[in-house]
Amino acid sequence: MSTFDDDDIEFDFFDEPETVEATQRGRRLPRLERPGRRAGNGPRRPPMKPPTGLVPLARLVGLIAIAIAIVVALVFWIGSCQGKSKHDEYASYMTKVRTLAKSSDALGKEFASKFISPGLKQAELQSSLQQYAAQEQRAYDEAQQIRPPGPLRQIHQHLLDAFELRAKGLATLGSVLSQVSGTTKTASTDTAKLTKQAQLLTASDVVWDDLYRGAATDQLKAQGVTGVVVPGSQFVSNPELVSARSFGLLLKRLHGASTGGTPSGKHGDGLVSVRALPQGVDLTTSSPATIKVSADLSFVATVEDLKFQNFDLPNSAFGAKATVKVQVGAVPGEVNTGNNSATYSVFFTLS
Repeated sequence: MSTFDDDDIEFDFFDEPETVEATQRGRRLPRLERPGRRAGNGPRRPPMKPPTGLVPLARLVGLIAIAIAIVVALVFWIGSCQGKSKHDEYASYMTKVRTLAKSSDALGKEFASKFISPGLKQAELQSSLQQYAAQEQRAYDEAQQIRPPGPLRQIHQHLLDAFELRAKGLATLGSVLSQVSGTTKTASTDTAKLTKQAQLLTASDVVWDDLYRGAATDQLKAQGVTGVVVPGSQFVSNPELVSARSFGLLLKRLHGASTGGTPSGKHGDGLVSVRALPQGVDLTTSSPATIKVSADLSFVATVEDLKFQNFDLPNSAFGAKATVKVQVGAVPGEVNTGNNSATYSVFFTLS
């Protein structure tokens, strides 16, 4: 028997590297073949994989289609909103202009009525003209406060020009009329001055119709705005009203047919006869005539073709004998006024 020192005993199997053991543990076991199939015999089944690219592509196409539909809808919606907004803007502007146009047209009718009214006095006409001028000036000021759409800003200036011409024309007419002497010597000169100033009124109608209304209508078409009408305005409905002939007659009515001096010689007029129209019956002072009453009944005197019509006969005028008296006013210097009137007996019947 031998005695061994414990220190000399070596166990070599404890010195095996740890990595080797780990490697052995990580090795895969050989794959078992299915029964009935030998290794290496028969085709191998390909692995099952989903088709690549089709589903994502379909989703992408769908998203693009939805995006296009949304963009198109937004374009139409924005376009419709802009179109409605533009239409409302132009419509609102024309409504304000239409209010001023109606007021100015009504003033033109009042001017025409005043111009031909019987018994008109010069001072009365002067005062009316100044009032009319002030009204047109206020219309000009109101038109300045209107804010037109961008494309109509330059055209809107012609609207202001029309109101300015009307205000100036009426004011200068009143000013010239205040300087009229009313004599025969200055009659032609006064008539020419009045006619010249009245041309401003007719010019205002031309400016409104051609430079404003026509240009504004064309601009609306260019902007694609439909359903909005540009208002018109006409201050002088009848150009003959402000002609030289009309002003000559006006001065005669204001100052009389004789414009000064003392009448010399014999003057006068006599009532020759009176005829009832449309029946055509001549009235006589000796016997009553039967007159058929109708809406167009009138009496014509042969002095200066004087005509009287638009009668409102009372019920008592029918049936019994009635009296028609015609009287012609005396002229300056008339001596004999005994033949200026006549009285006739008539019977009124329904036509």
